[in-house]
Amino acid sequence: ALVVCGVVIYLLIKVNPLEVYKSMVEGAFGSFKEDYKFFNRRTWITIRDTMMLLCIAVGLAPAFKMRFWNIGAEGQILMGGVATAACMIYLKNLPPVLLFVCMFLASVLAGAIWSFLPALFKAKWNTNETLFTLMMNYVAIQLTSFFVALWENPIGSNTVGIINPTGHEGWFPPVFGLDYMMNVIVVMTITVGMFIYLKYSKQGYEIAVVGDSENTARYAGINVKKVIIRTMLI
Repeated sequence: ALVVCGVVIYLLIKVNPLEVYKSMVEGAFGSFKEDYKFFNRRTWITIRDTMMLLCIAVGLAPAFKMRFWNIGAEGQILMGGVATAACMIYLKNLPPVLLFVCMFLASVLAGAIWSFLPALFKAKWNTNETLFTLMMNYVAIQLTSFFVALWENPIGSNTVGIINPTGHEGWFPPVFGLDYMMNVIVVMTITVGMFIYLKYSKQGYEIAVVGDSENTARYAGINVKKVIIRTMLI
């Protein structure tokens, strides 16, 4: 892919593709011309964004293992984000630990509800989960736009800005002096937990069987509808 893209870059704009790739690497990890430190700001932003994408992928893993083609991660993440922001805005006077608990529970519940609806329709009426989850993304986008307008700061900016920037209520504290280390710890813990769940648990086995063949799962006494709904909630 890199070779083909390099050829296209050279043919279209006559630029050395190696220079383009070098710029991409420097944009993600910092400039090689400066005193290079692996844990510089650009590197940590890349790690932060990678952790976010990994967390979404881990959340999708059970559904895809079951061959439930959930392409609604965008909507599920957005609704979780709206719930989190609501807690940070309206419950900011809570003690930080309690605020984190409320944020976690609210975001999990919002994302689970957004996943539950297409799972219920698939389990009960065999609707097309790809179309259903895709359409729910657009509903979530519009709801997010509504709440951004409701909470915008400053007025007219079409953004909520940085919520609680002064006291950092609702934000992970630095670990070892690194702002995004807690993100890494949390997401990697979830990733390992999901691997163990899918590989070694009874529910993970049921997910695999339903994914291979729903008829086989029924013959084995597995409640397919229950597995579909439970897996999407997870």
